[in-house]
Amino acid sequence: MNKKNILITGGAGYIGSHTCVALCEAGYTPIIFDNFCNSSASVIQKIEALTKKSLNVIQGDIRDEALLQQALEDHQCEAVIHFAGLKAVGESVAEPVKYYDVNVGGSLTLLRIMEKAKVKKLVFSSSAAVYGAAEELPIKESALCSPVNPYGRSKFMVEEILADLVQADSSWSVTCLRYFNPIGAHPSGLIGERPQGIPSNLMPYLTQAAAGVRKELSIFGDDYPTKDGSAVRDYIHVMDLAEGHIAALRGATTSEMATLNLGTGKGYSVLEMVAAFEKATGEKVPCKIVPRRTGDVAACWADPTAAERTLGWKAVRGLQEMCCDSWRWQQSCQ
Repeated sequence: MNKKNILITGGAGYIGSHTCVALCEAGYTPIIFDNFCNSSASVIQKIEALTKKSLNVIQGDIRDEALLQQALEDHQCEAVIHFAGLKAVGESVAEPVKYYDVNVGGSLTLLRIMEKAKVKKLVFSSSAAVYGAAEELPIKESALCSPVNPYGRSKFMVEEILADLVQADSSWSVTCLRYFNPIGAHPSGLIGERPQGIPSNLMPYLTQAAAGVRKELSIFGDDYPTKDGSAVRDYIHVMDLAEGHIAALRGATTSEMATLNLGTGKGYSVLEMVAAFEKATGEKVPCKIVPRRTGDVAACWADPTAAERTLGWKAVRGLQEMCCDSWRWQQSCQ
Protein backbone atom coordinates (compact mmCIF):
# COMPACT_ATOMS: atom_id res chain seq x y z
CA MET A 1 0.00 0.00 0.00
CA ASN A 2 1.31 3.42 -0.98
CA LYS A 3 0.92 5.72 2.01
CA LYS A 4 1.00 8.78 -0.23
CA ASN A 5 -1.76 7.77 -2.68
CA ILE A 6 -5.21 9.13 -1.81
CA LEU A 7 -8.29 8.22 -3.86
CA ILE A 8 -10.48 11.31 -4.28
CA THR A 9 -14.02 10.62 -5.46
CA GLY A 10 -15.40 13.73 -7.13
CA GLY A 11 -11.86 15.05 -7.31
CA ALA A 12 -12.52 17.24 -10.37
CA GLY A 13 -15.31 19.16 -8.67
CA TYR A 14 -15.15 22.54 -6.99
CA ILE A 15 -13.94 21.48 -3.54
CA GLY A 16 -12.25 18.34 -4.86
CA SER A 17 -10.02 20.19 -7.32
CA HIS A 18 -8.80 22.62 -4.67
CA THR A 19 -8.17 19.72 -2.31
CA CYS A 20 -6.09 18.01 -5.00
CA VAL A 21 -3.86 21.09 -5.10
CA ALA A 22 -3.58 21.13 -1.30
CA LEU A 23 -2.78 17.39 -1.24
CA CYS A 24 0.03 17.80 -3.77
CA GLU A 25 1.46 20.70 -1.80
CA ALA A 26 1.39 18.51 1.33
CA GLY A 27 3.29 15.67 -0.36
CA TYR A 28 0.36 13.36 -1.19
CA THR A 29 -0.58 11.93 -4.59
CA PRO A 30 -4.27 12.38 -5.45
CA ILE A 31 -5.93 9.68 -7.56
CA ILE A 32 -8.98 11.38 -9.08
CA PHE A 33 -12.19 9.38 -9.58
CA ASP A 34 -14.95 11.44 -11.22
CA ASN A 35 -17.74 11.05 -13.78
CA PHE A 36 -17.62 14.80 -14.64
CA CYS A 37 -21.41 15.17 -14.27
CA ASN A 38 -20.93 18.47 -12.43
CA SER A 39 -17.38 19.33 -13.45
CA SER A 40 -15.18 19.54 -16.51
CA ALA A 41 -12.26 17.35 -17.56
CA SER A 42 -10.43 20.58 -18.46
CA VAL A 43 -9.82 21.23 -14.74
CA ILE A 44 -7.31 18.36 -14.68
CA GLN A 45 -4.82 20.26 -16.84
CA LYS A 46 -5.21 23.31 -14.60
CA ILE A 47 -4.50 21.30 -11.45
CA GLU A 48 -1.44 19.84 -13.19
CA ALA A 49 -0.29 23.34 -14.14
CA LEU A 50 -0.62 24.51 -10.54
CA THR A 51 1.05 21.48 -8.97
CA LYS A 52 3.62 20.69 -11.69
CA LYS A 53 2.51 17.05 -11.40
CA SER A 54 0.91 14.59 -13.82
CA LEU A 55 -2.33 13.28 -12.33
CA ASN A 56 -3.93 9.85 -12.41
CA VAL A 57 -7.59 10.20 -13.43
CA ILE A 58 -10.27 7.52 -13.58
CA GLN A 59 -13.53 8.51 -15.25
CA GLY A 60 -16.38 6.62 -13.64
CA ASP A 61 -19.48 6.62 -11.49
CA ILE A 62 -19.25 6.17 -7.72
CA ARG A 63 -21.78 3.33 -8.02
CA ASP A 64 -19.47 1.29 -10.30
CA GLU A 65 -18.06 -1.37 -7.94
CA ALA A 66 -15.66 -2.96 -10.41
CA LEU A 67 -14.07 0.33 -11.42
CA LEU A 68 -13.73 1.49 -7.80
CA GLN A 69 -12.05 -1.77 -6.84
CA GLN A 70 -9.65 -1.50 -9.77
CA ALA A 71 -8.79 2.09 -8.80
CA LEU A 72 -7.99 1.21 -5.18
CA GLU A 73 -5.99 -1.88 -6.08
CA ASP A 74 -4.08 -0.47 -9.06
CA HIS A 75 -2.94 2.59 -7.13
CA GLN A 76 -2.58 0.96 -3.68
CA CYS A 77 -4.34 3.85 -2.00
CA GLU A 78 -3.87 4.51 1.68
CA ALA A 79 -7.10 6.43 2.17
CA VAL A 80 -10.17 7.87 0.44
CA ILE A 81 -11.56 11.40 0.48
CA HIS A 82 -15.18 11.04 -0.59
CA PHE A 83 -16.61 14.13 -2.32
CA ALA A 84 -18.64 12.47 -5.09
CA GLY A 85 -22.33 13.25 -4.86
CA LEU A 86 -25.14 15.57 -5.87
CA LYS A 87 -25.44 18.81 -3.92
CA ALA A 88 -28.21 21.17 -5.11
CA VAL A 89 -30.85 21.65 -2.40
CA GLY A 90 -33.62 22.64 -4.82
CA GLU A 91 -32.94 19.75 -7.16
CA SER A 92 -32.95 17.34 -4.22
CA VAL A 93 -36.45 18.50 -3.29
CA ALA A 94 -37.63 17.91 -6.87
CA GLU A 95 -35.74 14.61 -7.40
CA PRO A 96 -35.23 12.95 -4.01
CA VAL A 97 -34.79 9.38 -5.31
CA LYS A 98 -31.92 10.53 -7.53
CA TYR A 99 -30.18 12.06 -4.51
CA TYR A 100 -30.58 9.00 -2.29
CA ASP A 101 -29.42 6.75 -5.13
CA VAL A 102 -26.21 8.69 -5.80
CA ASN A 103 -25.35 10.08 -2.35
CA VAL A 104 -26.38 7.12 -0.17
CA GLY A 105 -26.17 4.29 -2.70
CA GLY A 106 -22.83 5.51 -4.04
CA SER A 107 -21.38 5.77 -0.53
CA LEU A 108 -22.49 2.21 0.30
CA THR A 109 -20.81 0.95 -2.85
CA LEU A 110 -17.61 2.78 -1.93
CA LEU A 111 -17.61 1.34 1.61
CA ARG A 112 -18.08 -2.22 0.34
CA ILE A 113 -15.13 -1.84 -2.01
CA MET A 114 -12.93 -0.15 0.60
CA GLU A 115 -13.61 -3.01 3.01
CA LYS A 116 -12.81 -5.58 0.33
CA ALA A 117 -9.56 -3.76 -0.54
CA LYS A 118 -8.69 -3.32 3.17
CA VAL A 119 -8.52 0.46 2.79
CA LYS A 120 -10.13 1.68 6.00
CA LYS A 121 -9.29 5.38 6.27
CA LEU A 122 -12.01 7.71 5.03
CA VAL A 123 -12.63 11.46 5.08
CA PHE A 124 -16.28 12.09 4.20
CA SER A 125 -17.63 15.28 2.67
CA SER A 126 -20.70 16.05 4.75
CA SER A 127 -22.61 19.29 5.13
CA ALA A 128 -24.07 21.76 7.58
CA ALA A 129 -27.37 20.88 5.87
CA VAL A 130 -27.58 17.93 8.30
CA TYR A 131 -28.51 20.37 11.07
CA GLY A 132 -31.58 21.81 9.38
CA ALA A 133 -33.10 24.79 11.21
CA ALA A 134 -30.78 24.86 14.22
CA GLU A 135 -32.27 25.85 17.57
CA GLU A 136 -29.05 27.52 18.78
CA LEU A 137 -26.34 29.50 17.01
CA PRO A 138 -23.46 29.07 16.49
CA ILE A 139 -23.99 25.40 15.72
CA LYS A 140 -21.97 22.83 17.64
CA GLU A 141 -21.45 19.25 16.42
CA SER A 142 -23.61 18.07 19.33
CA ALA A 143 -26.64 19.97 17.98
CA LEU A 144 -29.72 17.98 17.00
CA CYS A 145 -29.59 16.90 13.36
CA SER A 146 -32.92 17.47 11.66
CA PRO A 147 -32.27 18.12 7.95
CA VAL A 148 -35.08 19.84 6.08
CA ASN A 149 -34.37 18.65 2.53
CA PRO A 150 -33.39 15.39 0.80
CA TYR A 151 -29.84 16.62 0.17
CA GLY A 152 -29.25 17.16 3.89
CA ARG A 153 -30.99 13.89 4.77
CA SER A 154 -28.82 11.97 2.29
CA LYS A 155 -25.67 13.34 3.95
CA PHE A 156 -26.96 12.53 7.43
CA MET A 157 -27.89 8.99 6.35
CA VAL A 158 -24.30 8.41 5.24
CA GLU A 159 -23.03 9.78 8.56
CA GLU A 160 -25.27 7.31 10.41
CA ILE A 161 -24.01 4.44 8.26
CA LEU A 162 -20.41 5.44 8.97
CA ALA A 163 -21.07 5.63 12.73
CA ASP A 164 -22.52 2.11 12.66
CA LEU A 165 -19.55 0.89 10.63
CA VAL A 166 -16.97 2.26 13.09
CA GLN A 167 -18.99 0.88 15.99
CA ALA A 168 -18.90 -2.57 14.41
CA ASP A 169 -15.24 -2.47 13.30
CA SER A 170 -12.82 -0.29 15.28
CA SER A 171 -10.07 -0.72 12.66
CA TRP A 172 -11.82 1.92 10.54
CA SER A 173 -10.68 5.54 10.71
CA VAL A 174 -13.51 7.88 9.66
CA THR A 175 -13.72 11.67 9.76
CA CYS A 176 -16.94 13.43 8.75
CA LEU A 177 -16.41 17.06 7.82
CA ARG A 178 -19.56 19.17 7.96
CA TYR A 179 -18.94 22.03 5.53
CA PHE A 180 -20.66 25.32 5.86
CA ASN A 181 -20.67 27.50 2.70
CA PRO A 182 -17.50 27.31 0.59
CA ILE A 183 -16.79 30.26 -1.70
CA GLY A 184 -13.72 31.77 -3.33
CA ALA A 185 -11.24 30.18 -5.68
CA HIS A 186 -7.54 29.42 -5.97
CA PRO A 187 -5.67 32.75 -5.86
CA SER A 188 -4.12 31.99 -9.26
CA GLY A 189 -7.54 32.28 -10.89
CA LEU A 190 -6.94 28.96 -12.67
CA ILE A 191 -9.57 26.91 -10.82
CA GLY A 192 -12.82 27.80 -9.09
CA GLU A 193 -16.52 27.01 -8.97
CA ARG A 194 -18.13 26.66 -12.40
CA PRO A 195 -21.68 25.35 -12.01
CA GLN A 196 -23.66 24.12 -14.99
CA GLY A 197 -26.73 26.21 -15.77
CA ILE A 198 -28.09 28.70 -13.23
CA PRO A 199 -25.94 28.54 -10.07
CA SER A 200 -27.58 27.21 -6.92
CA ASN A 201 -24.90 28.74 -4.66
CA LEU A 202 -24.63 32.44 -3.87
CA MET A 203 -21.12 33.44 -4.95
CA PRO A 204 -21.07 32.14 -8.54
CA TYR A 205 -24.55 33.61 -9.05
CA LEU A 206 -23.30 36.92 -7.62
CA THR A 207 -20.12 37.05 -9.72
CA GLN A 208 -22.02 36.13 -12.89
CA ALA A 209 -24.47 38.97 -12.22
CA ALA A 210 -21.56 41.37 -11.66
CA ALA A 211 -19.95 40.22 -14.91
CA GLY A 212 -23.14 40.58 -16.93
CA VAL A 213 -23.45 36.83 -17.56
CA ARG A 214 -26.73 36.97 -15.61
CA LYS A 215 -29.14 39.91 -15.75
CA GLU A 216 -29.25 40.11 -11.96
CA LEU A 217 -28.69 38.22 -8.73
CA SER A 218 -31.87 36.65 -7.39
CA ILE A 219 -32.01 37.05 -3.61
CA PHE A 220 -34.28 34.30 -2.34
CA GLY A 221 -36.33 35.97 0.37
CA ASP A 222 -36.06 39.22 2.32
CA ASP A 223 -38.51 38.26 5.06
CA TYR A 224 -36.42 35.89 7.15
CA PRO A 225 -36.13 36.62 10.90
CA THR A 226 -32.58 37.99 10.41
CA LYS A 227 -31.01 41.43 10.76
CA ASP A 228 -31.86 42.51 7.20
CA GLY A 229 -34.40 39.84 6.19
CA SER A 230 -32.03 37.88 3.93
CA ALA A 231 -30.66 34.44 4.82
CA VAL A 232 -27.48 34.23 6.92
CA ARG A 233 -24.70 31.72 6.27
CA ASP A 234 -21.13 30.93 7.32
CA TYR A 235 -18.97 31.50 4.22
CA ILE A 236 -15.56 29.81 4.18
CA HIS A 237 -12.77 30.13 1.62
CA VAL A 238 -12.46 26.94 -0.43
CA MET A 239 -8.69 26.80 0.18
CA ASP A 240 -9.28 26.85 3.95
CA LEU A 241 -11.70 24.00 3.40
CA ALA A 242 -9.19 22.10 1.26
CA GLU A 243 -6.53 22.46 3.94
CA GLY A 244 -9.03 21.07 6.46
CA HIS A 245 -8.93 17.77 4.56
CA ILE A 246 -5.16 17.57 4.88
CA ALA A 247 -5.51 18.12 8.62
CA ALA A 248 -8.18 15.41 8.76
CA LEU A 249 -5.95 12.91 6.94
CA ARG A 250 -3.06 13.61 9.26
CA GLY A 251 -5.15 13.67 12.41
CA ALA A 252 -7.27 10.59 11.71
CA THR A 253 -7.44 7.92 14.42
CA THR A 254 -9.12 4.54 14.60
CA SER A 255 -11.80 3.18 16.94
CA GLU A 256 -14.15 6.17 16.82
CA MET A 257 -15.61 8.53 14.23
CA ALA A 258 -14.70 12.22 14.32
CA THR A 259 -17.47 14.60 13.22
CA LEU A 260 -16.29 18.17 12.80
CA ASN A 261 -17.61 21.51 11.56
CA LEU A 262 -15.50 23.35 8.98
CA GLY A 263 -16.54 27.00 9.04
CA THR A 264 -15.36 30.41 10.19
CA GLY A 265 -17.74 30.88 13.11
CA LYS A 266 -19.18 34.05 11.56
CA GLY A 267 -22.53 34.54 9.85
CA TYR A 268 -23.13 36.96 6.99
CA SER A 269 -26.45 37.72 5.28
CA VAL A 270 -26.88 37.64 1.52
CA LEU A 271 -27.22 41.42 1.45
CA GLU A 272 -24.04 41.77 3.53
CA MET A 273 -22.23 39.51 1.06
CA VAL A 274 -23.34 41.69 -1.85
CA ALA A 275 -22.06 44.79 -0.04
CA ALA A 276 -18.76 43.10 0.85
CA PHE A 277 -18.22 41.99 -2.75
CA GLU A 278 -18.93 45.47 -4.10
CA LYS A 279 -16.51 47.01 -1.59
CA ALA A 280 -13.73 44.47 -2.28
CA THR A 281 -13.94 44.60 -6.08
CA GLY A 282 -15.47 47.96 -6.93
CA GLU A 283 -18.06 46.15 -9.07
CA LYS A 284 -21.83 46.68 -8.82
CA VAL A 285 -24.17 43.71 -8.47
CA PRO A 286 -27.70 44.12 -9.87
CA CYS A 287 -30.13 42.37 -7.50
CA LYS A 288 -33.76 41.34 -7.39
CA ILE A 289 -35.72 40.02 -4.41
CA VAL A 290 -37.62 36.83 -5.25
CA PRO A 291 -39.60 34.35 -3.10
CA ARG A 292 -37.79 32.00 -0.71
CA ARG A 293 -36.61 28.62 -1.98
CA THR A 294 -38.13 25.46 -0.54
CA GLY A 295 -35.72 23.77 1.85
CA ASP A 296 -33.71 26.86 2.83
CA VAL A 297 -33.25 27.82 6.49
CA ALA A 298 -33.03 31.36 7.87
CA ALA A 299 -29.62 31.27 9.53
CA CYS A 300 -26.75 28.82 9.86
CA TRP A 301 -23.20 29.36 11.09
CA ALA A 302 -20.63 27.17 12.77
CA ASP A 303 -18.90 26.76 16.05
CA PRO A 304 -15.58 25.54 14.54
CA THR A 305 -13.63 25.20 17.78
CA ALA A 306 -13.72 21.38 17.80
CA ALA A 307 -11.82 21.22 14.49
CA GLU A 308 -9.14 23.53 15.86
CA ARG A 309 -8.88 21.51 19.06
CA THR A 310 -8.90 18.12 17.32
CA LEU A 311 -6.99 18.82 14.10
CA GLY A 312 -5.13 22.05 14.79
CA TRP A 313 -7.02 23.60 11.87
CA LYS A 314 -8.91 26.86 11.56
CA ALA A 315 -10.03 29.11 8.71
CA VAL A 316 -7.56 31.95 8.15
CA ARG A 317 -8.80 33.71 4.99
CA GLY A 318 -11.15 36.68 5.35
CA LEU A 319 -14.20 37.90 3.46
CA GLN A 320 -12.25 40.33 1.25
CA GLU A 321 -9.96 37.52 0.08
CA MET A 322 -12.98 35.28 -0.61
CA CYS A 323 -14.62 38.00 -2.72
CA CYS A 324 -11.46 39.02 -4.63
CA ASP A 325 -10.50 35.42 -5.45
CA SER A 326 -14.06 34.68 -6.60
CA TRP A 327 -14.01 37.72 -8.90
CA ARG A 328 -10.56 36.87 -10.30
CA TRP A 329 -11.86 33.40 -11.16
CA GLN A 330 -15.01 34.81 -12.78
CA GLN A 331 -12.95 37.15 -14.94
CA SER A 332 -10.75 34.26 -16.09
CA CYS A 333 -13.89 32.40 -17.26
CA GLN A 334 -14.94 35.12 -19.67
